[in-house]
Amino acid sequence: MRRFLPSITALQFFESSARHLSFTKASEELNVTQSAVSRQVRNLEDFLGKPLFLRVKKRLVLTPSGAAYALKIKRLLDQAEEATIELMARKGGGGVLNVAVHPTFGSRWLVPRLSAFMKENSDIQVNLSTHLETIDLEQDNFDVAILYGNGDWPGTLTERLMGESIVPVCAPELLSDLPNPGAGDLMDMTLLQHTTRPSAWADWFKAAGIDQDGSLSGPRFEQIYMVIQAALAGLGVAILPSFLVQDEVASGKLVVPVDLAVPSEQAYYLIYPEQRAEEWSIQQFCNWVRQTAQT
Repeated sequence: MRRFLPSITALQFFESSARHLSFTKASEELNVTQSAVSRQVRNLEDFLGKPLFLRVKKRLVLTPSGAAYALKIKRLLDQAEEATIELMARKGGGGVLNVAVHPTFGSRWLVPRLSAFMKENSDIQVNLSTHLETIDLEQDNFDVAILYGNGDWPGTLTERLMGESIVPVCAPELLSDLPNPGAGDLMDMTLLQHTTRPSAWADWFKAAGIDQDGSLSGPRFEQIYMVIQAALAGLGVAILPSFLVQDEVASGKLVVPVDLAVPSEQAYYLIYPEQRAEEWSIQQFCNWVRQTAQT
């Protein structure tokens, strides 16, 4: 199907002219004559059937239609340039995959395992960016996302990747005077809180059969990795997903004072655009993530 589009040259010349509000400056940027710029813009206006610029007191100004068109064309040209640079930069035929990932999940689960994917798929370049709950894959320019939530991301294919269970952890020195604490003993200790999971401690105490009234006090941290570092520093007892601190527990840097793991209601989800589900690079990455999560 033949697309109803003006020439790319006309669009480039228009975008530069709109950005500078000057045919002369656009010609200098594009290394062409001023008359060439003016001619391409005029051809574009003829194609569109409406003016894009006006002359006001010898100044070049955009018409309302021209201003709106310029914003959209700039975005499209930026995307075309980015796609071209990515294609020229990649070593093989796999392309570039932009992945949004929950910050702590990315740093403590995905990145340590990513070398296995890269060895098997050396022609796919994976770019990682941290992201939290809400996302628009197309608008935010992501191909795949791994996020924590309830699985409700409209307009995407969403797969439950893995659940988690939360456990209390702390530095071993905090238990020097209390070698075998019970769940109730933790109520008297400093409880480290995660701001995006404000009910985590309450949920755990409820599962442990401990009644508590009102909110639980304690230092609050925005990111899970901050809570982990606070626990390692001996600032208090943290309530954390067990799989995110398994290395610290195995090494003895952190201990589990009360052996009670409580499943979280939410989970980590694999998210990708429905209309792009058959793309090879997305399939390769998603298949690898699924298999890795099961091991």
